[in-house]
Amino acid sequence: MKHFRRGLDKVKKMILSLGALVEQRVHRVKTAIEERDVNLAREIMHLDHEIDEMEVEIEEECLKIIALHQPVASDLRFLIAVIKINNDLERIGDQVVNIAQRVERIAKRPVAPYHFDYSVMADKAEAMLRMSLDSLVNQDLDMAIKVLTLDDEVDAIKDEAYDRIKQAMADGLTEDIGYMINLLLISRHLERLADHATNIAEEVVYMIEGEIVRHGVLE
Repeated sequence: MKHFRRGLDKVKKMILSLGALVEQRVHRVKTAIEERDVNLAREIMHLDHEIDEMEVEIEEECLKIIALHQPVASDLRFLIAVIKINNDLERIGDQVVNIAQRVERIAKRPVAPYHFDYSVMADKAEAMLRMSLDSLVNQDLDMAIKVLTLDDEVDAIKDEAYDRIKQAMADGLTEDIGYMINLLLISRHLERLADHATNIAEEVVYMIEGEIVRHGVLE
């Protein structure tokens, strides 16, 4: 039992370390978007392997504990939730790299009149990730549920970005089609980032309550 508890503590520390690293990367890519910083974008892309390696280590540790100790009830829920959260954190890392790639491309061009300001959307996605990780650390059900309610706000901003760029296309600004596509993709990647933060919050609800939530809130 002592070895089992040590294993659980180790997994918890590992997932929190990964969460802190991913949160840092999200903050940095938000800065890259706002400042159109090519060097920062390239640095983010170059360091992606760190998140991938940690994700593999955490999954292997969880599977080892399950195989050796055959946990039940809340301990099993914890390990299952960590495996899923681990995957979502790695996917967020992928979205961060995707955004950095788009920043690298649009930064080479002057700011267009229809350029969309992504700062509000990025702030909300970052806040959702921070809240979902805080809810994990503190086992805070109320905070996890609050994250679920914020996802629609990010979706609405993505739709606004889409409408604005679609209007620019309708106005005949087709010489900038590549630039427009990259702007659309930034909004799409930010939306996916927020979706993964929502998934993490759903897993926290599962961890605490034992109830599976899919894109909704508890009754």
